[in-house]
Amino acid sequence: MPKGYWVSVYPTIEDPDRLDDYNKLAGRAVAAMGGRVLASIGGRVEAHEAGIPERVVVIEFDSFELAVAARASASYQEALAELPEGFERDFRVVEGLG
Repeated sequence: MPKGYWVSVYPTIEDPDRLDDYNKLAGRAVAAMGGRVLASIGGRVEAHEAGIPERVVVIEFDSFELAVAARASASYQEALAELPEGFERDFRVVEGLG
């Protein structure tokens, strides 16, 4: 069964410290669903073409279905409610190859 991935790019973060509450709650929600962070805050980014040299987060789940369920979970919805104003991200759930 193919794995599932959350891929997030953050083109605008006016005040990264204001993400602390979200990060804490999101981390718990991801861990509860067996997610593993593969790339995150502080990782180096070399952007090409239309790429944005900003924060990128990649989280792996054991299946695409589990990744979708984690995004829809009550605990992750609680985390989303803590995202601050002035915050922008490109978030996707993608299926891995076989």
